[in-house]
Amino acid sequence: MACTVPGVLAGATDWCSRPAGLAVARIGGTKNPDVERIVALAPDLVIANEEENREPDLAVLRAAGVDVLVTEVRGVPQAFSELARVLTACGAGARPRWLDEAEDAWAKAGPAGARATAVVPVWRRPWMVLGRDTFAGDVLARLGVDHLYAGHAERYPRVPVAELRAAGPDLVVLPDEPYRFTADDGPEAFPGLPCALVSGRHLTWYGPSLAEAPRVLGEALRAAHR
Repeated sequence: MACTVPGVLAGATDWCSRPAGLAVARIGGTKNPDVERIVALAPDLVIANEEENREPDLAVLRAAGVDVLVTEVRGVPQAFSELARVLTACGAGARPRWLDEAEDAWAKAGPAGARATAVVPVWRRPWMVLGRDTFAGDVLARLGVDHLYAGHAERYPRVPVAELRAAGPDLVVLPDEPYRFTADDGPEAFPGLPCALVSGRHLTWYGPSLAEAPRVLGEALRAAHR
């Protein structure tokens, strides 16, 4: 994402969908950005993420004289501090109300009942799940759901579906992104296990959606684990 101070958005990835109707230059995906196009836009700042963007692309931008801010978010508290850092870097004149509302919502969030264990696929063909040290894993833990691969050496390990079933989770959490799991695509792989179909935006995004994430995710998780 590229922004120009004092807050004019110069460009965004092909996958940036918020706000609706965003009319800016599109610069490719996070893994395959059109670096030449970004440089041609002459942004004051490019906002990247250590998990989503590749260091070689960022190095090319820096070599071209572009200022690059790289965020690192592995948990909810860090999301708030990084968002504040981005807003400051983009010249925001005041702290937005939604950021205060989000912090308040998460300060009040907690398990609605007994804690549950889960496996959390984020892709299939091959099956990949949440592993160690992820933002989504911290979100779920704060809502009372402990995912079973939190101690894995990898952040997004590939695990055969038979092994996921054998792990014996209380439930399976299936987000609609990055892979779009649906009622017809995902639950059938886990017969006999309750499946929570959840909003990937609320589980994996950090931004204004954080303000409603505890409620939206909490409702979906409680509905599946009764």
